[in-house]
Amino acid sequence: MPWEVTTTVIERERFVRAHASGRYTVSELAIHFGVSRKTAHKWLKRYDQLGLIGLEDRSHAAHTHPNATPAEVEAALIAMKRDKPTWGPLKLDGKDLPAEVQALWPAPSTRGAILSRAGLTRHRRLRKRVPPYTQPFARCDAPNTLWCIDFKGWFRTRDGSRCDPLTITDAYSRMILCCQAMPRTDAAHTQAAMERVIREYGLPQTIRSDNGSPFASTAAAALTRLSVWWLKLGIHHERIRPGHPEQNGRHERMHLTLQQECCQPPAANLVLQQQRFDAFRHSFNHQRPHQALGQQPPASLYQPSLRPYPAHLEDPVYTADAAVRRVRTNGEIRWRGKLIFLSEALIGEAVAVSETPTGYEVHFGPVQLGLLDAKGERLVRPLAT
Repeated sequence: MPWEVTTTVIERERFVRAHASGRYTVSELAIHFGVSRKTAHKWLKRYDQLGLIGLEDRSHAAHTHPNATPAEVEAALIAMKRDKPTWGPLKLDGKDLPAEVQALWPAPSTRGAILSRAGLTRHRRLRKRVPPYTQPFARCDAPNTLWCIDFKGWFRTRDGSRCDPLTITDAYSRMILCCQAMPRTDAAHTQAAMERVIREYGLPQTIRSDNGSPFASTAAAALTRLSVWWLKLGIHHERIRPGHPEQNGRHERMHLTLQQECCQPPAANLVLQQQRFDAFRHSFNHQRPHQALGQQPPASLYQPSLRPYPAHLEDPVYTADAAVRRVRTNGEIRWRGKLIFLSEALIGEAVAVSETPTGYEVHFGPVQLGLLDAKGERLVRPLAT
């Protein structure tokens, strides 16, 4: 015999019919159906008013919302968004609206929810972020202790050519070591330009950059071919936090002056634009007084580094107990019969696997790439702290 299928609505209907028979009191039916007398009277009342439809479940949402945004305010917000489609909830502050509407203007989070319900927001696709840099920044108390590098925002010369200026400065003296319009912003062209700078001024101790290409990547330890080259030269690489250009404030301030004096308006072509960069660099370094330097020009404080560009780049030196592996052409190493992917930025480089109390660590020079998992099949990157 099959099980008898029942629902809440069916039970309420049985309750109403039993009461209509006149053989049972409300109290007896309440006990039999396991509800309170108040609930029993509620279902009888709803049945009298609406029939069987009254026995169906109703929404438990409140009938009134005293803190809800008034409809006219929502309409004003939606109209403002349609007028300024690129503005987000923070910018749509309602300051230009009448005072009575401003008094009821919702918080930014509520504005965002209203616009989302109206289909006026476009959710961004999640991006794969560069691993954060968690070490303290290096001190800057002498020339060449810290260099700053960046690509100033690109623009077009008057003939339509794209101009990507690569800038390098010495943070202590504010000396501009490079201001070069680059044909491309990849690692190869950046390395070639920086090699010319290092051969002229020597090696710095530390280089500070943002998290963009070609300075950083989403690979292990955020390494790129460029930062691997820096490590082999004995240069420490540090990165500012994403969205915090003030951590490279001296360099960014120089960019503002560069833009005002060289790029507004741009030159007729790249050749003339580079001539502007060269003239600006000479003026900035040798003539323009700097308030932070006691009204002296940067060249009065700068001295070239005593560390010359090496004749040959050597592999990192590891301890005797470390197992050294050469990274293959696909970014993998072989460890105990298994292939483990590290990074394409390390192709051809020597890495070390060392046993520690927490497992096997993989290093490239002083940089920890991560730990091998328990099965020794993949690299587990260290968590940010």
